[in-house]
Amino acid sequence: MTNRIDQAKQAISRDPQRSAEPCNHGLVNAEPCPQELGRKGPSRRGMVLTACVLASSMAFIDATALPVVLPRLRSELGVDLVAVQWVLNGYVLALASLTLIGGALADVYGKARMLALGCLLFGLASAACAMAPSSVWLIAARVMQGASAAIVTPASLALIGATYPHAERNRAIGIWAAASALTTAGGPVLGGWLTETFGWPSVFWINPPIAVVTVGLLLISAPKDGGIQRRFDVIGSVILASALGALAWALSQIGPHDVQAVADASNHSGTALTIVAGLGILSLVIYAFWEQKSKHPMTPPRLVKNRAFLGLNVATLMIYGAVSIMFFLLPFDLLDRRELPATDAGLAFLPFALPIGLLSGVFGGLADRFGARTMIVAGPAGAALAYVWMALGQKEPLILGVIAPMTLLGLSFAVLVAPLTASVLSSVDQADEGLASGINNAASRIAQLAGVALAAGVASFESGYAVGLALAAVTSILGALIAAISPTAAENSGGV
Repeated sequence: MTNRIDQAKQAISRDPQRSAEPCNHGLVNAEPCPQELGRKGPSRRGMVLTACVLASSMAFIDATALPVVLPRLRSELGVDLVAVQWVLNGYVLALASLTLIGGALADVYGKARMLALGCLLFGLASAACAMAPSSVWLIAARVMQGASAAIVTPASLALIGATYPHAERNRAIGIWAAASALTTAGGPVLGGWLTETFGWPSVFWINPPIAVVTVGLLLISAPKDGGIQRRFDVIGSVILASALGALAWALSQIGPHDVQAVADASNHSGTALTIVAGLGILSLVIYAFWEQKSKHPMTPPRLVKNRAFLGLNVATLMIYGAVSIMFFLLPFDLLDRRELPATDAGLAFLPFALPIGLLSGVFGGLADRFGARTMIVAGPAGAALAYVWMALGQKEPLILGVIAPMTLLGLSFAVLVAPLTASVLSSVDQADEGLASGINNAASRIAQLAGVALAAGVASFESGYAVGLALAAVTSILGALIAAISPTAAENSGGV
């Protein structure tokens, strides 16, 4: 007996992890041990979450702070409105085209490794923006920023999914979403102050130090993640980037005048728009064919067969397309019809951002305890009610017609964001979490461009504001219905 005890002690001393967390040994095969998944203790997980929040914040701050900078930037660089537009569009096009690829890279080469690389590239691109001597330089640097953000955003979410066990994932993503909302809301204020105090380049100079701190946190706390044993689909990634880039460009060009241009066959811009959109659709068909034949597909066919994953991403398209319609139409109503100053118009969006920032973590924790499906359905349903309220309240005072429904919209998204994102990650195997995050982010970006295109199409009508918000309400309800009928990860035969 003594010999057996001594042998056991020697075995434990040689491999202490054998006795640390035997949670998947015995009669019940439970969820894999945190150590097997490379997860650390609570303090290390908190450091990883902080790194993911900082990484994503760089992209969100830039997206909302830059519009405030544009008038000063245009004056100092001496550029026209077309160049200014491409300072914004270059970033969005690169981000929409490459986000899915960034998620696949995170799976193949490691989530923490790709997040650190994305942060370094984003910091370098931001420094290039700050030092830009011309609009061409600045646009090129902004494209590099967008490509870097296409790595950072899906890798940060996938790293959260790989670090936190399922029972804590909704709350962690809720904290991530809350911080993202607060940085988004604070972006215009920070951008205006920096521009007035230090000049427009200072808006870009804040990113390199954040990137360095983030990489340092990842080196200290990130779990070991060597990626998965499969080759990266280079040909598929080129085809997909071309397809999404073409569609994103076509959607970004649609507006009231461009709709008429498409109808007029003699108009060159309309013809070019139609050709590019057609090439984008054709490239998607080619991509689908290639992925069926490739030995190492970037989007494995099993994801298409995964009904939970597919349904959640279609719901994402609907939900984020609807909110993008509202975000395009509301500023025109505030500035043109209500004649608010630009600062007051910006403050009108705070009732949307603040509930997300303050309550996403709370609702994420509730989703961990009671399940996510109810929240994923209730969120877009509440958003649809807010859009109808705004449409009917167009002639009402600002508080009743805008502030109150925007508060309801913010509460609805606070209920929705964390459970939806966590459910997308939970609907796939851990090896596909980076790709799943990339697909979901790409869906939201394409939805954003499509929503703006639809909103611009109805904006020229006399009742365009009400019609657009009604369209947003219908689209949001469709998103809720799709989420309601989609199976959960546990019910899905093709998922986890």
